[in-house]
Amino acid sequence: MVIAIVTILTLSSVGLFVLLVRGARKQHYRPTLRQFSVGLLIGAVTDFLDTLGIGSFVTSTAIFQATHYLKDERQLPGTLNTMHAIPTAFEALFFVTAIRVESWTLISLVVAAAIGAVLGSEVMTKLNQQRIQRLMAVALVITAILMAAKLIGWVSLLGMGNQATSLRGWPLAIGIVGNFILGLLMAAGVGLYAPCMVMVYFLGLTPIAAFPIMMLSCALLMPSSAVNFIRHDRVDYHGIFGIILGGIVGVIVAATLVKSLSMTAISWLIVLVSLWTAQSLWQAAIRSKRAVR
Repeated sequence: MVIAIVTILTLSSVGLFVLLVRGARKQHYRPTLRQFSVGLLIGAVTDFLDTLGIGSFVTSTAIFQATHYLKDERQLPGTLNTMHAIPTAFEALFFVTAIRVESWTLISLVVAAAIGAVLGSEVMTKLNQQRIQRLMAVALVITAILMAAKLIGWVSLLGMGNQATSLRGWPLAIGIVGNFILGLLMAAGVGLYAPCMVMVYFLGLTPIAAFPIMMLSCALLMPSSAVNFIRHDRVDYHGIFGIILGGIVGVIVAATLVKSLSMTAISWLIVLVSLWTAQSLWQAAIRSKRAVR
């Protein structure tokens, strides 16, 4: 199973890179040394944070807005998906091969997220995205507080030991339904990382098991989106190859760091990521409301 996953991720990354080169040639893009160097730094920072579970889209957008690095903000969605697709594949490759999660559990949750993401573009457009983002923000804050309470020792009934590497019975069913819903919510601007980390924790899996599950889920979804953006010329190639290379370096450094952390440290990392994501979602909802006005 691991060999099949590695093969799929490798082929999709190589194929996407070839399409990127063709797209850059089509737009007659020739990167300067400065563009490549700045892109290298952006990729290293954003994908380092992404590997820790913080996510890369919010941080990349903030950097672009602060530095005016992106020439055309209308191409932001396509650029974000394309520039982070290959580094995310590296994240998945690292964690799938380094962290043991039972194959049936891993594939079930990943496929559920993929199906949810495919349907999400149809379902989520009919719902109030600002309300969804705010509800998820509140839910993440509550679960982060509960996790912190368990880690401190104030609550002893939450979780189930957090040593398991597989799910069976109703915990597996909850995990499949939960990851399907998280796939749906991606279309509403809710990142999969933090909610997936929390869900995995409360289902009793070892905290680090969240990393191969969430990374593989996104790594299999992003290339298809990136290909569509490239085909429709909705990608800004400004420094993108530097961003990809820097992103790969950031992934390697962060993944090594995560693997060396204790389970307690990873659990606290999940708490911090949940609070960060909640704050980001709440701000995104406020910005969306202002834009509508």
